[in-house]
Amino acid sequence: MVRDGIYYALGMFAVAAVLWWLGPHALALVPVLLAVFFLWFFRDPERMIPAEAGLVVSPADGKVTDVSPTDLNGKPYTRISIFLSVFDVHVNRSPVSGVIKSAVYQRGKFLNAMNETSADANEQNVVTVEGDGITVVFKQIAGLLARRIVFNHKPGDVLTRGQRVGLIKFGSRTDVILPQPSELMVKTGDRVKGGSSVLARVLVSTKATPGFVREETGALR
Repeated sequence: MVRDGIYYALGMFAVAAVLWWLGPHALALVPVLLAVFFLWFFRDPERMIPAEAGLVVSPADGKVTDVSPTDLNGKPYTRISIFLSVFDVHVNRSPVSGVIKSAVYQRGKFLNAMNETSADANEQNVVTVEGDGITVVFKQIAGLLARRIVFNHKPGDVLTRGQRVGLIKFGSRTDVILPQPSELMVKTGDRVKGGSSVLARVLVSTKATPGFVREETGALR
């Protein structure tokens, strides 16, 4: 579990205790239910991370809402957008292994994350990772309810595929921008899980043994 969930829950339990003491007791039920919600919302399940070379995994749990061509520095890329509802796990993971070349926080609006405009207009954190001979960009995008993006790394840090890197609190969206040619493994409407669902396979310059590995990174703090 993400530590924030414990803090929020403890605060709600404290409010419940005060309301119980002041009465009527029924009022204490509301903060108790909120505390349970926070403990559930900030869950952080373990995932099996695929080990085959060239795979790009989902950075988040959610529903694929868009798969479309785009460009990056004049080169053809593909953008995969994933919407996270309040019912999804909100811990974010690195889609590939590599070195963080840049991490740019951009202030902006809080439009509905389902809105296509939110990809550029909303508050977001844009991370570029280079590794396995490819460059992948992923965005943590705030939504209508999300008001805080957490990213626990900096340029120069080395990430492994599926490693926990942060979270977006409450409803939000993540975008993955990957190079072409790529063999896409998902389509609009698919449900994905962060770290374990494969979004695409791209050509790489290194080789790895196919299979799955159990993640070795610790829980997000």
